[in-house]
Amino acid sequence: MPESGNLGVVVVAVDGSEESMNALRWALQNLKLRSPTPDSTNAGSFIIFHVQSPPSIATGLNPGSIPFGGPSDLEVPAFAAAIEAHQKRITDSILDHALGICSQFNQTKVRTHVVVGEPKEKICETVQDLHADVLVMGSRAFGPIKRMFLGSVSNYCAHHAHCPVIIIKGKESVNKGN
Repeated sequence: MPESGNLGVVVVAVDGSEESMNALRWALQNLKLRSPTPDSTNAGSFIIFHVQSPPSIATGLNPGSIPFGGPSDLEVPAFAAAIEAHQKRITDSILDHALGICSQFNQTKVRTHVVVGEPKEKICETVQDLHADVLVMGSRAFGPIKRMFLGSVSNYCAHHAHCPVIIIKGKESVNKGN
């Protein structure tokens, strides 16, 4: 009989990076979910969570104003729709990869959850909304300069999430530390 744990909701943040997929593998190997009790169907589950960038952030650009005196705040619907469709394809690919990893571990107690926004803020909001018992995420181990300009999502979540946070470092950063 498989071991049973006491975790009800394990949120694993994935962004498509190998570090986030390694964090998912680690969670599946090491964390045990709560089994349903005879009087309840409240079994634990892994939630694969992805934050999709808003179209304006995803492109890093705007089609710009129409030359020669056209309105400067005009949005081009076809441009926005194309970016949104592209973002959805990326998200679907990331989730498919993550679900494939889950199937390798014969894990069936898995749900997916996607939101649009700023990753560090949305991760913290979502773990609170989902009443997560633990958040698992990877770390890209940026150097001090990149971290200063880009910020560290894992560092932000470690300080602001309303649940314990497990940060799985990349293989390179683990090897450097040994």
